[in-house]
Amino acid sequence: MARKAGKVWRDHGALEFRECFADDVPVGKWTSFPRSVKLKRGETIAFAWIVYKSRAHRDRVNAMVMKDKRLAKMMNPKTLPFDGKRMIFGGFKLLVEA
Repeated sequence: MARKAGKVWRDHGALEFRECFADDVPVGKWTSFPRSVKLKRGETIAFAWIVYKSRAHRDRVNAMVMKDKRLAKMMNPKTLPFDGKRMIFGGFKLLVEA
């Protein structure tokens, strides 16, 4: 699913598409990845990000991706292999590049 989605995003102009599984994400005392998604026993956290030229570029790419027929079957909330209601997403502006 991630490989297919990554190809679709890249085909529409995304610069990078990365998806990872948790490897070292301990439960924090006040907050952490596990706490943020109410992680249940037997689950793991997936973390993904996509790189764009700008926010305007992101908006154009995402609009095309959402209309892409290759993803239509995968976008059904009833057949997703994860709980989309526990998904966290947003945009970030680059602060430091070293």
